[in-house]
Amino acid sequence: MKLPFLGGRQRKPSAMAKMIVKVVDYESGNLRSVSRALETAGAQPVLTSDPDALKSANAIVLPGVGSGRAAMEALEQRGLVKPLQEAVASGTPVLCICLGLQLLMDDTEEGSSPCLGIISGTTRKLPDSLKVPHMGWNSVSFRHEHPLLDGIPDGSYFYFVHSYYAEPLKNDVATGVTEYGLPFCSVLTQGNVMATQFHPEKSGDFGLKIYSNFVDYASVVWK
Repeated sequence: MKLPFLGGRQRKPSAMAKMIVKVVDYESGNLRSVSRALETAGAQPVLTSDPDALKSANAIVLPGVGSGRAAMEALEQRGLVKPLQEAVASGTPVLCICLGLQLLMDDTEEGSSPCLGIISGTTRKLPDSLKVPHMGWNSVSFRHEHPLLDGIPDGSYFYFVHSYYAEPLKNDVATGVTEYGLPFCSVLTQGNVMATQFHPEKSGDFGLKIYSNFVDYASVVWK
């Protein structure tokens, strides 16, 4: 597997039977389905809302459903914002799902709230002229290769449920793009940060492959 620059130190694979993945529990995610998908991918998911647990994590998944502003308030109340930012800066592999992708931006139009500020950009509302939320299966066009997408054909279909979309300032972080009234970023990658606007855990075999690829990636770059 050819790895992109991680922004941190590369590490050799661990001898552990299973990669431990910390799943951020802030009452804004589909934790049960995400945990089952990680188990299917051969990882050991550990739900946590403990800031210290994120500091020592080998890999992190940030799921998300619901309101951007409420999600950020939940992260702040639990003291999870800074640990997430520090985990990214340290090179820890992080996978963000649906609302989790939107929270990576500087801010969101949903409640006019600041977000994590990990990726430069804004989360915007889908146009009122469209049927919102965007719900159901839609295709993703890949702009370039990435280990997260290994073994998944360009144009594959995934399951979406969202009313907002991320608009990153830099086009090159939009690894996958989907059309729904307008083209929007549906797969985002930057160094050790990976994110999908769709729900891989609801997207059949190709969705499970996303989790498997993330676990493989994390196993290579982290002990």
